[in-house]
Amino acid sequence: MMKQLLCLVLSLGPFWAGAQDSDLGNWILYFGNKPFNSQWNWHHEVQYRNYDAIGDLEQLLLRTGIGYNLSENNNNLLLGYAYILSENYVSGSDSKVSINEHRIYQQFISRQRFGRVGVQHRYRFEQRLVAEEFRLRIRYFLAITVALNKTQMEDGTLYLSSYDEIFLQTEGSIFDRNRLYGALGYRINSALRFELGYMNQFFSEGGRDQINVVTFVNF
Repeated sequence: MMKQLLCLVLSLGPFWAGAQDSDLGNWILYFGNKPFNSQWNWHHEVQYRNYDAIGDLEQLLLRTGIGYNLSENNNNLLLGYAYILSENYVSGSDSKVSINEHRIYQQFISRQRFGRVGVQHRYRFEQRLVAEEFRLRIRYFLAITVALNKTQMEDGTLYLSSYDEIFLQTEGSIFDRNRLYGALGYRINSALRFELGYMNQFFSEGGRDQINVVTFVNF
């Protein structure tokens, strides 16, 4: 199964190359988690987002935080910090402007499992300093995973993953954006899994598509 997934990733190489002049972007994401004990954990992630296949940076996101399990593997509270570098195109030109953002956030994650199906809810509150302008945002994330070749998520599981996340602002237009995602994933073991997915983002005006390559690491 792992070989089949790798073949699928490689087969998309020409597609990504041909998509560099289109509206299809590419996100390469790494998510890491380090449990200190049964209660405390360190979360960290890197997201490298491109307007096209690769090489035309849209956004670099670095996020970290310390979490506390209210119950084993099911309910987690986390306090974190994120740095985001965005490179936005100036309307009607090929020029870009760089924007730095610093973000403090609090989140609560709840997980449930029903046989082959896993469900995750994430509630996140963000305090954002964007180019010296202070903003607040609320996010709700609902994810579902379904094991395909196993009766539950274990080593060697091929699975389907999907999520929807809505972003709401406290000022101006309440609706910020919505992300809808679907992917094929493979869990190698309890420490490592991969996903290859497709995301559509809906903004208050317009939308955008991304191919996502995701790595999850527990160590």
